[in-house]
Amino acid sequence: MAIPPEIGVELVVVGAGADVADDWIAEHIREDDIAITADIPLAARCLERGAPVLGPNGREFTEDSIGVALATRALNSELREMGVLGGGPRPIQPRDRSRFLSKLDQLIQAGRRRRDG
Repeated sequence: MAIPPEIGVELVVVGAGADVADDWIAEHIREDDIAITADIPLAARCLERGAPVLGPNGREFTEDSIGVALATRALNSELREMGVLGGGPRPIQPRDRSRFLSKLDQLIQAGRRRRDG
């Protein structure tokens, strides 16, 4: 995969295995990075490292909200195992995309303000 060097993106290839990519991200993320993920445990790990985290639907994960998100994930997992709950997350809607772009811009601008002091 060719990535133009001028856009500030680095391609990293990790080994195979469960959570190997998540482990790499959680170990290398910094406060001035922004994690974009729907993976709630990964979001929690990134928050622990001080990085802002944004879901693909535009929902920001914060220190205040991550506990509820983890508990809801655990409950939904148990309900799926019992056959009470089915399916996955709802499809991303245009309003989600709009919220995502707006929130991403806010996080980028906040990071620039912190960096430029």
